[in-house]
Amino acid sequence: MKIRTAKSQRGFTLLESLVALAILAIALAAVLRATSASTNNADALRERLLADWVAQNRLALHAARGDWLPVGTQHGEETQAGLKFVWDEKISTTPNPAFRRIDVNVHAASAPQYTLRNLTGYLVQFPRR
Repeated sequence: MKIRTAKSQRGFTLLESLVALAILAIALAAVLRATSASTNNADALRERLLADWVAQNRLALHAARGDWLPVGTQHGEETQAGLKFVWDEKISTTPNPAFRRIDVNVHAASAPQYTLRNLTGYLVQFPRR
């Protein structure tokens, strides 16, 4: 009768497997954190882009209508792509009396203390014939 001798086992020990699993878990946590930060940055960029569109729309509206606005301030709200924005327009004089300066500030309705976009434009009063 032959006696079998114990062959050496090939593979990883339990300790080696646990260390590898711990390294993998740390790496996955870092990937998830980076993905979350990227998503947050994309949302902020989208909000700023939409605020820019609101400001440009305000200036384009005045230019298209040929408005000649009185000096002072105006406030209002606009929804762009499902997000609500608050805009403030400050109308001021310029050294040339035929021009008015408009400073448009756009804020998210949920956080009016933070300005997302400032845009400046000018209106021209053409002589009437």
